[in-house]
Order: sequence, then C-alpha cells, then structure tokens
Amino acid sequence: MDKADVVILGAGAAGLFCAGSLAGQGLRVVVLDHARDPGEKIRISGGGRCNFTNLGTTHQTFLSEVPRFCASALAGYRPEDFVALVDRAGIAWHEKAQGQLFCDGRATQIVRMLVDRMDGAELRLGVGVQGVTPGTPLRVETSAGPIEARHVVVATGGKSIPKMGATGIGYDIAQATGHRIVETRPGLVPLTFAQQDLRLSAPLSGVAVTARASLPAARAPRRAAVAFDDQLLFTHRGLSGPAILQISSYWQPGEELTLDLHPGDSAQALRQAKREGGRVQVATVLARMLPERLATAIVDEEGLEGARLADQSDARLDALARRIHDWRIRPVGTEGYRTAEVTVGGVDCRDLDARTMASRHVPGLHFIGEVVDVTGWLGGYNFQWAWASAHAAGRAVLGAAKPDF
Repeated sequence: MDKADVVILGAGAAGLFCAGSLAGQGLRVVVLDHARDPGEKIRISGGGRCNFTNLGTTHQTFLSEVPRFCASALAGYRPEDFVALVDRAGIAWHEKAQGQLFCDGRATQIVRMLVDRMDGAELRLGVGVQGVTPGTPLRVETSAGPIEARHVVVATGGKSIPKMGATGIGYDIAQATGHRIVETRPGLVPLTFAQQDLRLSAPLSGVAVTARASLPAARAPRRAAVAFDDQLLFTHRGLSGPAILQISSYWQPGEELTLDLHPGDSAQALRQAKREGGRVQVATVLARMLPERLATAIVDEEGLEGARLADQSDARLDALARRIHDWRIRPVGTEGYRTAEVTVGGVDCRDLDARTMASRHVPGLHFIGEVVDVTGWLGGYNFQWAWASAHAAGRAVLGAAKPDF
C-alpha cells in the first residue's frame, strides 16, 4: 500500500500553493492530477498574463451562502503576501484598474514559481482520482492504485472550462463523505438572449460601452441589490464584458437585468443640446454619448431615424434617456461552464472550519479553492482565495503533524 503524510487532489492554483506551504517540513506530500501539466487554468488566465491577485480583496468581494466564511483565511494570507512571493521569484508585474495585478510576462512564470516552491513534494500527473474513504488513515482511490494518508486536501476546482479538464469529482467526494453541496452554476460568464431580444444586440456584436449592470434585492436567494460599472460588450448571442461577467455570478434564471448604457444624466444633456443647436439630428447627439452603432440602433428602434432634436418635446427626450438608462432585459441563460471563469456554489461552508478549511465530519480531510462555496468577483479575487485557503489548510496540516509548528 502506497502511503503519504498528505495527499493533495488537484495541481491547480490552490493545490500547488498548498503543497508549497508544506515543503521542507519533513512530510511526504503527494499531489495528484489527471491533467498532463500542472496549473493549466493559471496558464490561460488574464489573457495569458495571470491576474494573480487583487489589492482590494475583502470578504465582501466574494459570494457565499456564509458571507463571512472566507474572512479568516483572507486575513491570514493577504494580497501583499503573495506579491512578496512573486517579487522574491523575480517576476515582474504591473497594476491595472481596481487593484488588479498582472505579470508583465507570461502566466507560466506563476506556474513555474509554484512548482519550484513545492520542491520535495511528489507531483503525479495523469492520475485520476476516484474517491476518498474516511478512516485513520484516509484512503484515496486512484487510477494508479490506492494511497493512504493522514491528511487529504481536496483542491480539485469547479466545473468551469471543461476543455481544460474540469470535472465535478470534488463535489462527488464531498457528498460521499457526508458534506452538503450548495447548488452549483456557471459564474463570471456571458449572458444569452431570446431570439426577439437578439434583433437589437446581435447586429451590434463587437460594440463595447461603459455601462452599469444591476439587479434588485432578492429574497431567494438572499441577496442585496447589486450593481457593477464596467465595460459591456454586445455579442452575437447576448452580452459579455466585465460588467456582465460580474453580474452573471448573481443573476438567477428568470430575473430581469437593468442596464444603464450611459451612467449620468442623458436627459439633461439632450435638453441642453436642443437649446444650443436643435437642428442637429438626434442620432448625432446620441453618438456623442454612445458608440455610433449603438446610438444609431437605439434611434432606429425608437422611430427617430433622421429626426431633428428641435422637433422633439422634452417628454420625448426624457423617454429616450430612459431607454438609455433603464434598458430592462430578461436573459434566457448563460453560455455555461464552457466559457465560465468560475463555478458559483460548492462544498457548503457550514460543513467546514473557516480557520483550517477542515471538514467538520471527516478528520484529516480539507477542502480549498474553487470547490468550496466561495466565489470571487472578476479581477484576481479567485486566485487570492486559492492562495489564502491553501495557506490556511497548509498551516493546519503542519500544526497537526508537528504540534510545535
């Protein structure tokens, strides 16, 4: 029987980082993954440059049925801690808007740093995990035979981007060992429209505009009103862009989404333009506020093609402004896990210890990263959760293995 002190299931961001946190401590650590290469989702993230953290990380930038669950782990390992690790590795980076940090070079630098950091651990790729049997020790069933270990850390990720090898094995392990699962769904994903709504959006495919996407408060699921201001992108299937990806993690099927295509007071701007030079066409003035193709589409939809501003009543201009600021649309769905950046939902946090990520039901079993019901906003937050939850589990394992640690 193969034996180890710690078996980590998954060689993604959380799994690699956890293994690195255990390196050099005299423990036999084995990392298993069915993929051919480690850190595949890291490699493709951030357009290949890896948005590895966000300086604005707080528990409020995450979704969970237990909203404060992630606060302890996030406090124990901050964005600045990971930045220090990146600096020590000599990886150049830069900050984009809203505290997002990216590599100057390729995302593979982060993968290499994490693999180098876990020096001494055994990385076994191309090995499928089939299940975990509780006991002392725990038993991990794999395609290469069983392994016994005092500690097992489940870092298998979610269902997003199945072409990268994502599966639901982590949820299967959790349920089989007595843990609840918060229903999973695609997050940070483009939204799709019904055919009648595509008449406006599909011809605008490729047009981007700074907008506000918002949803009202909801009782079920419990949710305060939420809004995001960022770029919105029209697609041939509906809407995408950062504002839409953000709101998609909160959107529930059947809900109506409100879009403000020009945050500000367009009604006042239209009236002012009318006073200053009313002979100009409505489309011309609207194109000063919106991309020309979008302005033209709205004018046509409102029956104002070729119409002059001077010929419009203030009430008519107010109605046009409402069309810009209060576009209500009911998406029919999302593009699914195929393009989703994350999985919303997962292992119920009520079944885990927030300080150690340990199971409350199975001694020695931990869950970290995306497999847990903690989902970050767009912009590096999910990587920070991977590092922080892995750090928390790693310290807990070391504390159990070495009480004086």
